[in-house]
Amino acid sequence: MSQFEDNPFGDPAIDNPFADPSVQQVARSTNNATRGLDDYNPFDGQQNPNASTPAQQPSQPAIMQAVSPPISGQYQPTNQQSTQPPTNFTTADFQRRQEELERKAEELARREAELRAGSAGRRNNWPPLPAFCPVQPCFYQDINVDIPLEFQRIVRHLYHLWMFHSLVLALNIIGGMSLLFAEGNFTVFGLSILYFVLLTPFSFICWYRPIYKAFRSDSSFNFMVFFIIFLFQTIITLIQSIGFTNGGSCGLMTSLSAFKTNVGAGIVTLIVTIGFITAVVADVMLITKVHRIYRSTGASLAKAQAEFTSEILRSPHVQGAASEVAAAAVASRLGDNRY
Repeated sequence: MSQFEDNPFGDPAIDNPFADPSVQQVARSTNNATRGLDDYNPFDGQQNPNASTPAQQPSQPAIMQAVSPPISGQYQPTNQQSTQPPTNFTTADFQRRQEELERKAEELARREAELRAGSAGRRNNWPPLPAFCPVQPCFYQDINVDIPLEFQRIVRHLYHLWMFHSLVLALNIIGGMSLLFAEGNFTVFGLSILYFVLLTPFSFICWYRPIYKAFRSDSSFNFMVFFIIFLFQTIITLIQSIGFTNGGSCGLMTSLSAFKTNVGAGIVTLIVTIGFITAVVADVMLITKVHRIYRSTGASLAKAQAEFTSEILRSPHVQGAASEVAAAAVASRLGDNRY
């Protein structure tokens, strides 16, 4: 191996690639860049003086800014801020809104308390009498709270029908008064007052309250009570619309006879007659609609009888009477055994 030299580039006749000036310049620039990276400390606040880049300010820590998302369905430009003119509110406006919010909060709290307390904790609110009146309300009525949503419309119609019946009976008093002035007939006027005093509260208690309870608690027994009493109410209204002589109602026959003596009294009694006829038509329409709803709920006469029996057995008066009868029977049995 002696014929081979240790340095093959030692011969000046052979070109040395590292002796090229361009290669040596690139090597020097690479060494400078490497030296700058070796001396760089990323945790140092000052820039390395050997680096070729210009000096920069110390970097600030990144802080995330909360950005509220845009409201759905509303376009907001990204590069432009929404400029809306500020609304001018006075102190009176803020106070009025605060009072309104307080009233709504009190109403919601009252309704929640009533729902939690049940029927026993509710205060009677019908009829709506003033506070100074010595007679207090006798019933609690709130269709929006007690009645299911699908039956609220029909219950309101029945309530308005009861109010219409009361209005027609009040107009009947005016018609009887006109007959009293025109013909001197006191019978119609006196009976019209009696009908208004008796039929107005009785109709509310006997057929409106049962149908209210029926839709509130899905009671077949109350449905049956409503059908019986309301049918009787419809028959009475039909008789009043006919208006028999001295029958106490300004019906058709009374109105026709009034036109013969006094036109003014005839017009007044004719208006009352139209009111009675309208009430009969409304009665027939609503009782048909209630019967359709009643049949669609699966109610029947057997269910009404079962509810009636259970209500009687749950009555405290019936339970007290049954316990007294049982105690008397046991006492008499013990007395017989002594002898």
